[in-house]
Amino acid sequence: MEYRQLGRSGLRIPVLSFGTATFGGGNEFFKAWGSTQVEEARRLIDICLEAGVTLFDTANVYSQGLSEAILGKALEGRRSEVLISTKATFPMGEDPNGYGSSRQSLVRACEDSLRRLGTDHIDLYHMHGFDAHTPVEETLRALDDLVHSGKVRYIACSNFSGWHLMKSLSVSERYGWARYVGHQAYYSLANREFEWELLPLGLDQGVGTIVWSPLSAGLLSGKIRRGQPVPESSRLAQGGGQGPQVPDERLFTIIDALDEVAAETGKTVAQVALNWLLQRPTVVNLVIGARNEEQLRQNLASVGWNLTPEQVARLDAASDTPPIYPYWHQRNFPMLHPKLV
Repeated sequence: MEYRQLGRSGLRIPVLSFGTATFGGGNEFFKAWGSTQVEEARRLIDICLEAGVTLFDTANVYSQGLSEAILGKALEGRRSEVLISTKATFPMGEDPNGYGSSRQSLVRACEDSLRRLGTDHIDLYHMHGFDAHTPVEETLRALDDLVHSGKVRYIACSNFSGWHLMKSLSVSERYGWARYVGHQAYYSLANREFEWELLPLGLDQGVGTIVWSPLSAGLLSGKIRRGQPVPESSRLAQGGGQGPQVPDERLFTIIDALDEVAAETGKTVAQVALNWLLQRPTVVNLVIGARNEEQLRQNLASVGWNLTPEQVARLDAASDTPPIYPYWHQRNFPMLHPKLV
């Protein structure tokens, strides 16, 4: 397993992490993702550790804490072998202080996550979304206090826009507080908007990218084909999909290119899609999920080899996304100044 450094930190993490949103199935939405319980979770974790996957990703909101609790039980006796990533910000109940990124909310959320996980520290603590109602200074000071207390090792964010992240980094720099070293973001061959602003920001500011939904909620799993119904067993068919709808013609153009490259490499469509992501700038880690051993083993086989530059270029062309303003205008800059190219 390859390990990469996470942003401007000393933390090295595997290029694949195991996402545990499939643990618990505590409500109708998460049942569509999976309902893995403790015994099966232990087996999946065994397979991950055998392959060198030592980072496990969860969130307090996944099945309202059940995912964290099951992960904690499944990791009993093995905590020193692994890294745990969890998240806060989204509602956990009706309490008006039970969500968001205020000091009140974050301290309670962190302590609750520690209790459910059965651990004394969280290795990577994400803000699951940006809280526009709480001053950035309050959020980052609370996170810095959690780092200094030893309850959190590193902090990261998820689903931030460029200005959210840049403002946060500026505040951390101004006061010498802990800074976001990673950004967990939605990115795949089918969804490349991340590249317009967040990717160059990550390059400039040293923020590593952890990709969630790298197969676009199953669209790139190899189960979706032109002219064929979505399989009833898939997460999409059961209502567990996320993200904007991808136009059919665009999706099938990408899948056609994936099929060609898969045939050339002897890999599956999903493995090719994951490998493409691992060759993108700033990408440090992909969060892979699995509802069973077969899915997990297939996803694990996406590493240990690389697509050729020509294959990457073909996939780039098939999935190119026309940018919105001002990004289309900014792309003209090198053409206006050819000496800079």
